[in-house]
Amino acid sequence: MSLHEQRAMPVEQAIRRRRSVRGFLADEVPAATLREVFQLAQLAPSNCNVQPWIPHVVSGEALRRLSAALVDAGTRDQPIKPDFTADRKFLGVHRDRQVDAAQQLYGAMGVERRDLAGRKMAYIRNHACFGAPHAVFVFMAGYFDVREATDIGMYAQTLMLALIARGIASCAQGALSLFPDIVREHLGVPETHKLLFGVSFGYEDPNVKANAARVGRASLDDAVQFHR
Repeated sequence: MSLHEQRAMPVEQAIRRRRSVRGFLADEVPAATLREVFQLAQLAPSNCNVQPWIPHVVSGEALRRLSAALVDAGTRDQPIKPDFTADRKFLGVHRDRQVDAAQQLYGAMGVERRDLAGRKMAYIRNHACFGAPHAVFVFMAGYFDVREATDIGMYAQTLMLALIARGIASCAQGALSLFPDIVREHLGVPETHKLLFGVSFGYEDPNVKANAARVGRASLDDAVQFHR
């Protein structure tokens, strides 16, 4: 068994271990494992079993070219043109959680709030897929709406749990959807397919400072209301 091969862990352990990883080793996931995890993701539930997800898995030279184009657009401050709203402002407790997540991430990287250049370069790493050897760009048909998008969220969670169960880290990224025309052009995707998000994945690099960041979760009583 190689360094990156392991038996799949139990589902509860996978749920607890999954987190957003923002720094990856160059080692690619074996092709057979890729097919295995994406086959498992196909078992995700969806309304009327329409299976609305349209995933494009990008690796190797194709990912290097696409990432370079996205990094160039971000570095030049090219205006974003996402298929779905990306400028929503969070309010109240949601804003508090957003700020805390940013503080944990930038704190782990040693980037201070007043370091605008450093913060921009840290953000641009999103467009480079954080150096991951693989990314999946998830589209849906343009005539779909919120209901189908929620189904695709369940697909992504199923995929990320299947990945981490095999020791493969991931990061779901809305930032990978900000330049959908660039992605469609590189992957030959028709304009009728709208880009929701991307997921970068591979084996975690423990030496990347960003990977030391940890965020919490709301308590059960704050999040869930039980009725009977």
